[in-house]
Amino acid sequence: MIRRLFDLSGRTALVTGGSKGLGKAMARGLAEAGADIVISSRHEDELRAAAAEIGAGLEIQVHHVVADLSHRAEAVRLADETLKAAGKVDILINNAGSNKPQSIDRIEDETWDQLVELNLGSCMALSRALVPGMIERRWGRVIHISSIMGFSSAAGRNAYSATKSALLGLARAGANDLGVHGITVNCIAPGPFLTDLPAGLLSQEMRDEFARRTALGRWGQPDELIGPALLLASDAGSYITGTCLIVDGGALARIF
Repeated sequence: MIRRLFDLSGRTALVTGGSKGLGKAMARGLAEAGADIVISSRHEDELRAAAAEIGAGLEIQVHHVVADLSHRAEAVRLADETLKAAGKVDILINNAGSNKPQSIDRIEDETWDQLVELNLGSCMALSRALVPGMIERRWGRVIHISSIMGFSSAAGRNAYSATKSALLGLARAGANDLGVHGITVNCIAPGPFLTDLPAGLLSQEMRDEFARRTALGRWGQPDELIGPALLLASDAGSYITGTCLIVDGGALARIF
């Protein structure tokens, strides 16, 4: 029974930002559970390499679509091309996102608009495009990747924290819209996972400080997000909706 609860055979998942880091780890986890996978990112070469890794040794299909989700038209095109390639989407993981730190008195309109569209607008657009098929099949999972920066913040993280907080509201409202159709909508809020994004923004001193602030005293590894994603994407999480699963090594549990 336990294996059946987590079995994704016959399901298809779209994971945005799936060419590396947390996205690739989650895509591989869902693939190992039996799901066919579609991944997207901006770079063809990274997608090809990631698709090969995700599907290695498995009897599942892996497709990839190049898309820049900071543009609304690209989200629409991604949905269309995903349905053409895979036929359906049962599980949508809105993982694509970015962060360009700027203080509130210096934030540029271009930066704000780009991050709001990428981190938030694309999640709405893809959900809007793909949920009708889930409604028709009476089964679906929508998972927005938020952040602990949606609950707390730091200097310069204005656009990032605003969008990651907004995803919590998007999940709550979506859960109410879609629950009667057998569809769950949730967020995952990762804490300090040492992927390319924080590695490119933080000095070694800052990385050490982030690790110290967690209860576990370390950064998370991308594979440690597979379990939470699989729970929310499978029948094991069928009664979990409209909420956020915090995966942060205990960072928010500490005051100092």
